[in-house]
Amino acid sequence: MWIEPNELPVNKVQYLDENGKLTNGAPEVSDDELIAMYKWMVQARVFDQRALKFQRQGRIGTYAPLSGQEAAQVGSAFALERQDWIYPSYREGAALFVHGFPMKNFFLYTMGHLKGTDAEGANVFPVQIIIGAQCLHAVGGAWAGKYQGENSVSVTYIGDGGTSEGDFHEALNFAGVYKLPMVFFVQNNQWAISVPRSKQTASGTIAQKAVAHGITGIQVDGNDVLAVYTTMKQALERARSGQPVLVEAVTYRQGPHTTADDPTKYRNKSDVDEWLAKDPLKRIKAFLLDKGIWNEELEQREFALAEQKVTEAFELAANTPKSKVEDIFEIVYEKKTSQLTEQQQSVSSEGVLK
Repeated sequence: MWIEPNELPVNKVQYLDENGKLTNGAPEVSDDELIAMYKWMVQARVFDQRALKFQRQGRIGTYAPLSGQEAAQVGSAFALERQDWIYPSYREGAALFVHGFPMKNFFLYTMGHLKGTDAEGANVFPVQIIIGAQCLHAVGGAWAGKYQGENSVSVTYIGDGGTSEGDFHEALNFAGVYKLPMVFFVQNNQWAISVPRSKQTASGTIAQKAVAHGITGIQVDGNDVLAVYTTMKQALERARSGQPVLVEAVTYRQGPHTTADDPTKYRNKSDVDEWLAKDPLKRIKAFLLDKGIWNEELEQREFALAEQKVTEAFELAANTPKSKVEDIFEIVYEKKTSQLTEQQQSVSSEGVLK
């Protein structure tokens, strides 16, 4: 029997429509959890807006904005247990903050400071710039966790464009073969830099790519934080039992790919406006207002608090002494090798090798 492309039925999980109205019953999420997730989304939006301004002012380096993807990141990270691990790409600031990564250190990372890789106790691997490489790192971590009998899940984040990389498919294949505690979280934000999803892959959905590798796949409305959180809780439960999962969160990148990009050269304003109407913050805020557990006074207070936290984190980063070349040798291995010691000693006071 022929297996025809895109014949697999994939139903997108959704609880809240664009107006914040329930479409599929109410998930088991407490009011406190709802408010906590919204606060993290507010913090992420404020951080993103400020970081973009800092870059334009020359105060940080190249930055990859995340606005529009707050529900996907916060909802998924909020479901994690403390022992779980995140293997991020370069656009996962919100997820990292929820899982305990210091905002100050994220700013240090954007400034090229070595302390920017220090998670300070949070189970977060350094940001990965090479597209798809973090998937293989996550597989290695999941395999190690399984070997050592840990009850942890490795979660890797990747964009829709990254799913065309060989590293992504190698990682899925490995996870499927060895039944690793893995969740591959794909943020399908519709654009692989300037390449639209329609030209990036012919697959009907990204979720169905899981089938070829013998693992479970699911598609979720990535702008619906309730759907993302609930789906991620289920995915983590499966992963802990040795069933790796691929989650496709359908969302949208509201800003540029990075601050080196101009999206107006390849995106139509009408398309952008259509997705702005689906903004994840507006959706969950409307739901909270309808439930009577949020109001405009709380809204103003939360945005002000978020601004204050970003300012404090940036000032701490800006006032941190710059890294020295010789410091690089201290963070390669837990215990420095004799070769590294020799290299470190050969660094001159000008910061170059003799």
